[in-house]
Amino acid sequence: MSDTTAADPRAVLAAERERLSNELEAIGVDRATFDEGFADSGQVTAERGEVEALVGSLRDTLNDIEDALRKIDDGTYGICERCGAPSGDARLESVPAACLSITWACARR
Repeated sequence: MSDTTAADPRAVLAAERERLSNELEAIGVDRATFDEGFADSGQVTAERGEVEALVGSLRDTLNDIEDALRKIDDGTYGICERCGAPSGDARLESVPAACLSITWACARR
């Protein structure tokens, strides 16, 4: 990853937060409509399920980013929530919102 990531995790996280927020807005969850009169109600159900799964995943990731930004503010960014060890620069460069370390196998559980 770039030097920007290592030097300024807040900037990386803020940019990702912006991207995810825009993606959720583009999906227009509140405005999403499905044609209930469509002949294949199974298709409508499947499409609705796919959209709901995508939105759920985006919101979960957005929550992780918000948590990471709060941790930067309170000085706990980069500390594993499970074991308290440093998450490591490589871990944070690859997953800036990571809350678990790899070195103690916390994220593998």
